[in-house]
Amino acid sequence: MVTQTRKASLSPARRRLLELLQQVNFGRIDCLAIVGGDPVFDPPPRLVREIKFGGENGPRPELGSPDFLLKSQVVELLAFLDEFQNGTVDVLEVKHGLPFRVIVTEVPA
Repeated sequence: MVTQTRKASLSPARRRLLELLQQVNFGRIDCLAIVGGDPVFDPPPRLVREIKFGGENGPRPELGSPDFLLKSQVVELLAFLDEFQNGTVDVLEVKHGLPFRVIVTEVPA
């Protein structure tokens, strides 16, 4: 049986990241620190919003909802954070309030 992840089951830091994605809607989050698999907001990441004329520029309607099932892209991002554990996400691209792509800088072994 596959269990589905819900917003209410997330740690406060992960819930905050999810809400930040929904707030940005289109754009990116730069320089997001990750410690122990959780995002850290001190220092705060840099937000870059994409404004589309005639398009969706406000936050996602789900932003105010206390609980819902997470979409597969969010679940994949959380799995990435579990594996990544510690470091800085250089760029987290956001489309339709969902994580689209992560860019990290790594040092070869």
